[in-house]
Amino acid sequence: MTSHIMPTYNRLPVIFERGEGVWLIDTNNQRYLDALSGIAVCNLGHAHPNITKAICTQSEKLLHTSNIYNIANQEILADKLISKSGMSNVFFCNSGAEANEAAIKIARKYGHEKGIKNPAIIVMEKSFHGRTLATLSATGNAKVQQGFGPLVEGFIRVPYNNVMAIKNALDTNKHIVAILVEPIQGEGGINIPADDYLNQIRNICDQYQILMMLDEIQSGVGRTGQFLAFQHNNILPDVCTLAKALGNGVPIGACLASGKAAEILTTGAHGSTFGGNPLACAAGIAVLDTLDADNLIALAQVKGDSLRAKFAEQLAANPHVIDIRNKGLMIGIELDRPCADLVKLALEQHLLINVTNESTIRLLPPLIINETESQQLVNTLVAIITDYTAKIH
Repeated sequence: MTSHIMPTYNRLPVIFERGEGVWLIDTNNQRYLDALSGIAVCNLGHAHPNITKAICTQSEKLLHTSNIYNIANQEILADKLISKSGMSNVFFCNSGAEANEAAIKIARKYGHEKGIKNPAIIVMEKSFHGRTLATLSATGNAKVQQGFGPLVEGFIRVPYNNVMAIKNALDTNKHIVAILVEPIQGEGGINIPADDYLNQIRNICDQYQILMMLDEIQSGVGRTGQFLAFQHNNILPDVCTLAKALGNGVPIGACLASGKAAEILTTGAHGSTFGGNPLACAAGIAVLDTLDADNLIALAQVKGDSLRAKFAEQLAANPHVIDIRNKGLMIGIELDRPCADLVKLALEQHLLINVTNESTIRLLPPLIINETESQQLVNTLVAIITDYTAKIH
């Protein structure tokens, strides 16, 4: 069969037809445990009745108007996000990359308003911020940048979890206007920084009068055991970006700002045709309400710690397992060599996982996963890893 889809993905040989909670069912009626959640998108699992009802109800009334009019659902969702985050206001868009584009524009405009002609943003090695030209340029992965030069200028890269490198960059470049960082690097391999890393960045940003911008596209909306990962540190950034789980599969992104950053984008400075439309915002409202009603955010920490402990116990004797780490239900199992083959091996066992940064198994199970499903995840994956590493010589 000839496909007319551009070959931008190395797709696995399966087509899913429907979903039920943590399960995806393919066209042969085979069930797969989804331990990836569409890469941290379906935090509430698949076909959640609250989300389905919100989408159906809204679709019968109104899908789209335009942002030249007031949108009631947008106001409701914005109020909920500001209440949960402590930020000041929000710009709605359609994806994480767009949310980060908005953040980059805020930083640049902030710099220009301070009289800096060539504003620069500190970004991190092994980071991932999107695939538009600006967010691709901010991303710390040469592989995904290859073939797309010239890249957008104005990004200064330093090692992740290295405060001294940030200070050195600031001392040698007077054009820096912001620091853009993931509280936990997802694509980079579930890299969890020192407990006070974000606090130190907050202090540095205050000292140098620059913006602290956090990419919470993957870590936000409850995945780490707080609504936003920065809330573990009791700080408030100037800019915070969200997407992925905010719509549980309905495309929506959000760029939240506080303090001085909240005053940067004014009428005509930015926009989006579809951003914050009634349908996407209805889904977002239902997501936030469901997280609260079912206490899923607090449970994410408990479930994630339990999974990590089970993996640690069963893989303790495996010399090829370097580290098992988590923050809530962001879980990484790092092996001592590249292990991308595990994705197909897991698929054969009806388990959906991902390998990132070549050697880290990334697990992002839905927040609704129960104890029985968690145990099945552990048992299946441990057996796969054990069999795979036993063949290593």
